[in-house]
Amino acid sequence: MRALIIATAIFMSATIAFADVRDEAVAAISNIKKNHYAQVQSDEMRSIDAVFSLAENHFRKNELSASARYYLLTIQKIKVLLTTLSPQLAPSTNSEPQPISNQTALEDTQQNKTLSDNISLPLTNQQDDPKPLHTNAQIPEESDSDAAYEEPLSASIIGNASIYRVIRNDTMRLVAAKLGVSRQHLAMMNGLDSNAALKVGQKLKYNNRKIIPKRLENGIIVNIPDLTLYYFRQGKLAVYMPVALGSAKRNKKHDWQTPTGKFKIIGKQKDPTWFIPHSIRSELENLGKEVNSTIPPGPENPLGKYAVKTSLPGILIHSTTKPGSIYSFASHGCIRVSPGRMEEFFKEVKINTPGEIIYRPVKLAVTMDGRIFLEVHRDFYGLTPELGNKAKQMIEKNKLSDRVDWKKVEAVIKQKEGIAKDITF
Repeated sequence: MRALIIATAIFMSATIAFADVRDEAVAAISNIKKNHYAQVQSDEMRSIDAVFSLAENHFRKNELSASARYYLLTIQKIKVLLTTLSPQLAPSTNSEPQPISNQTALEDTQQNKTLSDNISLPLTNQQDDPKPLHTNAQIPEESDSDAAYEEPLSASIIGNASIYRVIRNDTMRLVAAKLGVSRQHLAMMNGLDSNAALKVGQKLKYNNRKIIPKRLENGIIVNIPDLTLYYFRQGKLAVYMPVALGSAKRNKKHDWQTPTGKFKIIGKQKDPTWFIPHSIRSELENLGKEVNSTIPPGPENPLGKYAVKTSLPGILIHSTTKPGSIYSFASHGCIRVSPGRMEEFFKEVKINTPGEIIYRPVKLAVTMDGRIFLEVHRDFYGLTPELGNKAKQMIEKNKLSDRVDWKKVEAVIKQKEGIAKDITF
């Protein structure tokens, strides 16, 4: 009899706790639809509704444990979304841009009237050799990452696992650059040497799934570890493409790592002239190469046919005469884009478009059907030590510990392939 009373008490306690979770999920759904619905993108709302529907389906089948997980996921997705809807709802930080004064806004408006899409500004560095912007002070290891790493839970998985058919003039390097994967990945997936010759029509397996690291309403995100540029319009990802970024090598004289930081697009130029910074001229002199101060438009100009100037000193987004360098750390800090993709991007991007270069080698996401994905890259610039600990902290902080297969988690951390992998238990 005593055992029955205890069991009944435990059951009643669990039922009350479950009811609380369901009530909280229902209240959260009601709150966001009543107070913030106009700010929510339709795809985000569909994602939340889909998870809530899964919870309700399990509830109707009396599968309380499963339904509780999805109610909690609903609550979690709404909390994450609320932090991104507006500055009033998000935690304030000193790094947020200050409000624009009326005078500044007027000046920007007047400036826009005089700037065409093909504005010709000197695509050179006013500070010839700026100090790196990616010091420890620029990226506080805990405060920046803790806030940033909650955001991907509302993100999406892009890319896929598919087959590429080799065309004329393809090499392993060029195919890897097109797909946004490494040559080593292609070689491993297809049992080939990383320098193997390819035949027209040959089929190559690949997997370039990624987690969107951060969303903007309108603007550009470049995530250094995944060597990818993300371009958003009206809250949706319009374009994403692999890029080449600054070399990871550093020494006392030269540091070519791409800096992190927020920026705006301040100039665009077709057939640009390259004004070579002193630091690069110095490097060329050390290598015994011919040194010029400028390179005119043409096939010898490493900027290619299109260049977009950012407000970060010396940092351009430009096409390249070395398409095989895409998806590698090969530039002097600039953001290289393959020629075909750069032409379209150049047409689309506008003056004053905001952007940000970030450094997130670990990304976590929960899909609308409740699957959990983890993506881990190598820490190329040495800015995020203990990647394994970071991944585990993200999982635990988001209360996903009991929903992941920890063996899969350890494998993703160990391999550091830079591919979004399903780690759901």
